[in-house]
Amino acid sequence: MTFRGAALALVAAAALIGVAGCTDDPQAAGATPTATTSATPAATATSLPPMAKPSKPWPEPTVTGAPAKDAPLADRIRFAIAKQAQLAAGKAAPTTVSCPGLDDVGSGAGMHTLSCTVTYAGASYQGRLTVDAKRYSASYHFNSTSVPVTRAKVVDAVLRAAEDPATVTCEMAEVAVVEYADPTGVGCSVTDTTGAVHGYTARVSGDGSVTAVKM
Repeated sequence: MTFRGAALALVAAAALIGVAGCTDDPQAAGATPTATTSATPAATATSLPPMAKPSKPWPEPTVTGAPAKDAPLADRIRFAIAKQAQLAAGKAAPTTVSCPGLDDVGSGAGMHTLSCTVTYAGASYQGRLTVDAKRYSASYHFNSTSVPVTRAKVVDAVLRAAEDPATVTCEMAEVAVVEYADPTGVGCSVTDTTGAVHGYTARVSGDGSVTAVKM
């Protein structure tokens, strides 16, 4: 090979090397593509904090203001009716009892039937009082189809009956007078810890006992 031929061969080789070392296609150059990932977070379930279940029965309120044992019969009867209302409602509160003619019952023997209005914490209801008066003693009975109850006592009963309650809402005022013979009772709703909503009915008996059932 002459010198001229050798020079041409070197130039050709250099040209081949330059072409092999330059490309616009990363795949063709043997580059590994970089994978891309989504930044969208996975959906997570939400839960509400549970309400604590009552550990003790609803406390019986302490009713004060009892008259003396030798107080007039009318005063003792009025207090007995007022106490009955407060025990049923579940909370001690100002209570008045108006029974026209009751003050005259103690002055004579016999059977007496009177209409009464009981007002507990501003909520009133009607009842009938029967008094059997004797010379040295008397027996009496008060009857009403209505009973007062506080919302806190109703919510307590629903809370006991519900499964995994997070919130409890009852459709009533702070104090309500209900017909204990009414099967519809008090409507309540319970939201459980998963966010699901359930309907409950609370029924109040004549002595103030509250039971709650799922609708």
